[in-house]
Amino acid sequence: MNVVKYDPFRDLKSLQDEMNRLFSGTFSRGSQDEIMRGAWSPSVDIFENKDQIVLEAELPGMTAEDVNISIENNVLTLHGERRFEKKDESDNFHRVERSYGSFTRSFTLPPTVSSENANAEFENGVLRLTLAKREEAKPHRIEIKASSGKNAQTKTIDAKAQQSEKTNTANG
Repeated sequence: MNVVKYDPFRDLKSLQDEMNRLFSGTFSRGSQDEIMRGAWSPSVDIFENKDQIVLEAELPGMTAEDVNISIENNVLTLHGERRFEKKDESDNFHRVERSYGSFTRSFTLPPTVSSENANAEFENGVLRLTLAKREEAKPHRIEIKASSGKNAQTKTIDAKAQQSEKTNTANG
């Protein structure tokens, strides 16, 4: 028979491990600190066409004055705050499920994008930021002229600029 030393904290440690496992699975989108502070992160779509890259961020209940946009060292940063406004002192909230507080989202821009002539529009709670691609990054057509033989022909080849980086996200 083995002798096991009694540890009065063994059960507490086991309970703590179970609670940590429970909360880490439940709150996988953000850390527990963010949940306690009420921090949130707006949803963002990023897409491109041949001339530009477009970012659309959902910012319901906010205005253009509530959001700041900056580009520094090829990193686009959105920063803002959605405030909880109690309209009347007699209001008694039973549940508040919408997120409030400040947010910051940062995105690394590919080198093919020019931050000059960026255009930002805010309509119906959606921020739409349009960034033009650099001229050298746009596809060009190259004509090939064949002059040998009696059937001289011209052939056109589409040349596309090669992107060395994809758009990456940081901070969510």
